[in-house]
Amino acid sequence: MKTITKIFLFIILGTFALIAALNIWGATTLGTIKPLIDQARDNEANKVVMVFGATGSAGDGLLKAAIDDKEVKKIIVVTRRTSPRIEKGIASGKVEMRILKDFTDYSSIAAMLTDVNTVLWGLGLSSLEVDDATYTRIHVDFPVAFVKQWLSMRSASPMSFHYISGMGTDGSAHWALEKSRTERELAALASDSELRTFSYRSAFIRPTTERANAFHYLLASLLKPGSLVISSEDLGAAMLEIAARTTELENGTLIDNADSIAYARVYREKNIRK
Repeated sequence: MKTITKIFLFIILGTFALIAALNIWGATTLGTIKPLIDQARDNEANKVVMVFGATGSAGDGLLKAAIDDKEVKKIIVVTRRTSPRIEKGIASGKVEMRILKDFTDYSSIAAMLTDVNTVLWGLGLSSLEVDDATYTRIHVDFPVAFVKQWLSMRSASPMSFHYISGMGTDGSAHWALEKSRTERELAALASDSELRTFSYRSAFIRPTTERANAFHYLLASLLKPGSLVISSEDLGAAMLEIAARTTELENGTLIDNADSIAYARVYREKNIRK
């Protein structure tokens, strides 16, 4: 029994030591981009928003942020299935849903892409849930195919594509190499156009209040000192704020978790002043 207790205490202490180390790293490393004060914004930049992955824990927050934003007049959700938030958005008249089975073929929604200004991409799965080939198909092939189709239908700004990449994307694991490849390919596709692509190297993305549980809030409180947590709704707010600042950040900019927190804060303060 004493041995088991010692092992348990060792695991607990090791976990807290790891969290402390991560917080120190985050506090001293993250936050390389500071939102410019009183930066000019284009109030039409988010007029029509398209959301992918809206039924997932991250995408649900992105959709919530878009629904709550008064500058967003129309939201198109591209999905395989619906959700309570999607249904509520449809009932309000602000959300349209398009069912898609093959996320490498966007010909069925091509016509509506001419009106889309901002794309919030929350579609994805953990690398632990699928094999390497499937992971590549979801996280590389899907978004790359979409951007190619979008650019074939629209070329006028404002246009921005916001891709959740993940902290550690510069690592050597298969998932990291593939996410990094997607970041580069998206930026390259947009390089000769008016589209700007952004990759969000987020840490822990806490689900919305409707989906979060006690464990999510506990983990969020432990990671907050190092700016290693952001709510999915705040991540969506950061994306919308960056999209509206049409001249501030260049195509291909990498946004770390502290950067997202900073832009979400600016977004909230702007709405409070209204």
